[in-house]
Amino acid sequence: MSESTWPGGSLDERVRFALDEVRPGLQADGGDVSLIAIDGEVVRLHLHGACDGCPMARSTLSDFVAERIQFYAPEIKKVEAG
Repeated sequence: MSESTWPGGSLDERVRFALDEVRPGLQADGGDVSLIAIDGEVVRLHLHGACDGCPMARSTLSDFVAERIQFYAPEIKKVEAG
């Protein structure tokens, strides 16, 4: 990744950047994700569309979405569905 594409800015901006990065993969399977809140070291998200109720949603959240968020915002310690 080049420096020109590395997200800078506030925690909110970096979390939103990470969500925008994973969104195409979720949408390709008929799902999506929305940011509910950032509360200290915790990000709460809503998975919807095909992701809502999917048996793989928990894995998607922890292995795909949370990994990207924590990559750009390492101060985030927990990502949860809310």
